[in-house]
Amino acid sequence: MSFDCTACGACCASFRVDFHPSDGEAQGGRVPEGLYDELNGAIARMRGTDHAQPRCRALRGTIGQCVSCWIYEDRPEPCREFEAGSEACLRARRRHGLAAG
Repeated sequence: MSFDCTACGACCASFRVDFHPSDGEAQGGRVPEGLYDELNGAIARMRGTDHAQPRCRALRGTIGQCVSCWIYEDRPEPCREFEAGSEACLRARRRHGLAAG
């Protein structure tokens, strides 16, 4: 099965996104200020991903239809490393009632 992330977005509305604060604009990184909270010297978190029903604040659109990340080029490392079709991807898709394979 082929996975089109721009027609999905389930991962952006399923998981907490933690990254090193140096990836944030405040410390010279690329993730824009206002989209993350620095929790301590070792952890920053994308806003919206720490809720019972997570949804990253950078996600635009409707899950399972048409989505985009408005900071795609500047997204944090965990987002860059996430793999379409991985077990985590399939778990997120199932969570949102999307075909998992």
